This record gives sequence, structure tokens and C-alpha cells, in this order.
Amino acid sequence: MIQDELSRLRLKLIAVTLAFSFIPLLSLGLGLYAKFYDTYTEKIYGNLRNLADNKKVTIDLFLTERVAQLSNLALTESYAELAGDAYLERIFGVLQLHSKSFLDLQVIDQNGICVSYVGPYQLRGIDYSREDWFRTVMAKGIHISDVFMGFRKYPHFNIAVSRREGERTWVLRAAIDSDIFDSLVRTVQLGKSGDAFLLNAQHVLQTKPRFGHDMFDTVPFPDIPRFSGTRVDELTIGGEVSLYAMTWLNLKDWLLVIKDDPGEELLPLYRARWLLILLLCGGGTLIVIGAVFIANGTVRELIRAEREKATLDASLTQSSKMAALGKLAAGVAHEVNNPLAIIMEKAGWMRDLLSEEDIKASPNFQEFADAVAKIEFHVRRAKDVTHRLLGFARRMEPTQENLDVNLLLEQTRSFLENEANFRGIAFVRDYQSDLPHIESDASQLQQVFLNILDNAIDAIDKNGTITIATRKLPDTPEVEIAIADTGNGIPRETLEKIFDPFFTTKKVGEGTGLGLTISYSIIEKLGGRIQVASEEGKGTTFRITLPVAV
Repeated sequence: MIQDELSRLRLKLIAVTLAFSFIPLLSLGLGLYAKFYDTYTEKIYGNLRNLADNKKVTIDLFLTERVAQLSNLALTESYAELAGDAYLERIFGVLQLHSKSFLDLQVIDQNGICVSYVGPYQLRGIDYSREDWFRTVMAKGIHISDVFMGFRKYPHFNIAVSRREGERTWVLRAAIDSDIFDSLVRTVQLGKSGDAFLLNAQHVLQTKPRFGHDMFDTVPFPDIPRFSGTRVDELTIGGEVSLYAMTWLNLKDWLLVIKDDPGEELLPLYRARWLLILLLCGGGTLIVIGAVFIANGTVRELIRAEREKATLDASLTQSSKMAALGKLAAGVAHEVNNPLAIIMEKAGWMRDLLSEEDIKASPNFQEFADAVAKIEFHVRRAKDVTHRLLGFARRMEPTQENLDVNLLLEQTRSFLENEANFRGIAFVRDYQSDLPHIESDASQLQQVFLNILDNAIDAIDKNGTITIATRKLPDTPEVEIAIADTGNGIPRETLEKIFDPFFTTKKVGEGTGLGLTISYSIIEKLGGRIQVASEEGKGTTFRITLPVAV
């Protein structure tokens, strides 16, 4: 029952310790990680957003500059002048001095006919009147095309501006080299797998991306309605999860897309997460070990305290029993001694009569004599018991004299040496040579030693060993005397009663059951302790502890 309660207490201690340790640890760890996660992802999203914003400004500025150059040229030069090839070529040369992105330049009349052209292709005389872009520029004054191949068989896009000159409206149109435009977009590529490209409204690539597609491919990109500003989203396209920063250009319905690998950008965050998991696991392991260690230590201390309490309770109980027995013994001995004296006196008188009168002639004389002898024997035995009881009850206060315990044990052992030799029992002596002397009562101690050694001889009966050992205890000012026999040992249920008065395992008439009781009382009065340990089949050991002389 106690063991079950201690096991439950141990589990409760472990559970409480773990709960009060893990809850703050996990709360702190997860809270810090969540804060770090939000801050770091916000920083990554912010960097991508700033990068897209900056590149959008650059591309819009590029287009604005080209549109402004053509518009200024159309406004400052007349149709008549620009319609001349030589003049147009000179103007084109000036344009290329400031920007190498112009591939060619052409003047188109209001009927859509190319009247003048300077460039590497033969475009003079081409009729654009049915082209959508021509109608757009004639109506709105400006048009920027998507990137296409066209008559030039080379990726490019056109910027066209119109001018109203009197009754005539004419168009100045230039082709822009897409390679320069590509390089302008690609400069924003990020890391090992990052990319940047332009999409038109139909998701057709306007620049060549770094991975996976060619220019003019249609990308399976979700429909993104036109919006202001820049968005950063995590999208799954083609089974691949990536971060996308997206923004629409101001002068053209092109979507600038900057793609980044979240695994690459979030790698420090993932490392921090694994480090956190590792720290939590390590901390958790230490907490578990500590909780188990504390719980086990607490339970061990409780068990030790319970054992000490049980020993103290047993000692107090035994002392109470001894005190009660002392009072009882004094009364019993006093009451029994008087009738015993009378019986003994009458038995003596009967013996005198048997020896003096003619009763000797009686045929029953011998039976009378035997009866008187038995009465005298049992009266003496009863008086011996009452004598011991009186001695126990009126035990004198112990004297204090300086004693050599080893010498006292040797003297006591010598009393029993003949009997031990007769039974084939050997004494083994293991005395500490420098054993400190003690202040005690030699006669009472000798009675205790004699009683224990006599019991050991009876326990062995024949052929065995009695080991007598002495030593100074290491941590206390005490000496210990151990007397161990190789007898049959004492059963557990009997071991608890051996110091009880009148308890004996000897045959009737061979013991009074007071020897160990008196020994216990003597040692207690001398300020010592007596303990017994026994194992059936292996023998019994008595340990007597006494204080050393100061």
C-alpha cells in the first residue's frame, strides 16, 4: 500500500515538475519563433516589393524617355522634312547617339503608307492602314505595341506617336531593340532560382525568362486584374511554390513579375526553426531527467524518513514494554517469592521427616523422596525466574569505567570455549587493533555478550562458526560489536519478537525468554543500540553499538 502511494507521489511530482517547466518553455520558444517568423517574412516580402517598385520605375522611365524622344521629334520637325530619307537618316543618327535601343525609324502618312524609312529593313511603301495599332495611334496619339517578330523577323516592339500638322495627320514610328529591354528586366533576377519577366494581358511572355520558357510562350499564370501598387503573394504554378512580386507598368498593360524561391529566401528561418526544435528537445530532455531525478530523490528521502520513524516507533514501543515489564516483574516476583519460600520450607521439613522417622520403611518411601526432590527442583527454578525478574525490575544504575571492548569480548568468549569446542564450533575473531575504549559497565556488558554468544552456540548446535568483529564507525563516535553465527537463522515472523519478554524458541525448561529482553534493556541503559539481522539457512548477526569514551 505504502509502495503504491509512493509510486503515485513520484508520478505526481514528475507530472507537476514537467508541467511547470514545459509550459513556460514552450510558450517562450513558440512565442519568440512566431515573432521572428513574422518579422523575417515581412522583411522578405518588403524587399521583394521594393525591388519590384524600383524596377517598375526603371522600365516606365525607359518607355517614357523613348516616347518623349519621338514626341519631341514629331513636334519639332515637319512632315515635309522628315519625309526626306536623307534628313530622316540624319535625325535617326542623332537619336542613336543618345540611345542605342532604336532599331529603325519610319514616317507614315495619314493613309497608313510608310513614306520614309531608315533602318536595316525594306519597309518603305508598306501599307499599315488596316493594322489595329495604326488606328489606335491615329485616334489616341500614342501606341506602344507588344513584343513581336513582324517584318523584321526579330523580337522587338514599336512606339508610335502621331502629329496633327494642318489638315494632315502623320505618324512617327520607331522599333525598340528587345535585347536591351530584356537585359533591363533580367538585372533583377534573385539567387540561384529567382527570375523576372514581363507578361502581357494574355499571359504571353514579353521578355525571355531565365528558366523554363521562351519568349512569346503563354505562361499558366493566374488572371491578375490591374491594380495599383505592388503585391507579393505565395503562388503555386506548375506544381512549384514560389514567392511572386507583381506590379503593372504605367505606360503599357504589361505585368512585371519577380519570382523568388521561398526555400532559398526562408532558409535562415528554417534553420532557426530547426535550431529551436533542437533546443526545445534538448531542454525537454534535461527537464525530464531533472524531474525524474528530483522525484526519485524526494521519494528516497521519504522512504528513509519512514524507515527511521518505524525504527524509532519500534524502539519506543520496546522501551514502553520494558518499563511495563519492570513494574510487572517487581510485583510478580514479590508475590511469588513468599509462597515459594513457604513451599521450599515445607519441602525441607518433609525431607527431614523422611530421613528421621519410620517412613523409610514405607513401600512408597522412594516415591515420596522423588516427589520432594521434584518440588525442590521446580521451586529453585521458579526462584531463579523471580530472581531474574527482580534483577530486571531493580537493575542497578550502570557503572562507568574505561573498557577495552576487545579484551572484554575475549574474556567472555573464554567462558564458552570448552562448550564450543565440544560441539565443533569455531570462533573467528576480527578485532580492530586500535579500537577506542568506551566508558561503560563491564559486568552488564559481559552479561549481554555471554547471552548472545550462548544463543549463537545453541543456534548452531554442532559444527559451525561464530564470528566476533569490532570496529570504529567512520562517521560517528561509536564502536560496533558484531556477533554472527552460521546457524539456521530466524524466520521473519519470529525475528520481530525476539526481544519480547518470555519469548523463546528453546525447548521447555531450557530457556526463560528473558535473556535478550534483559540484554536489550542493558544496552539501552548504556546509551547504545542493539539490532539483529537474520536470513533463514544462513545465520544470524547481532550488532551492538556503544559510544566511545570522551
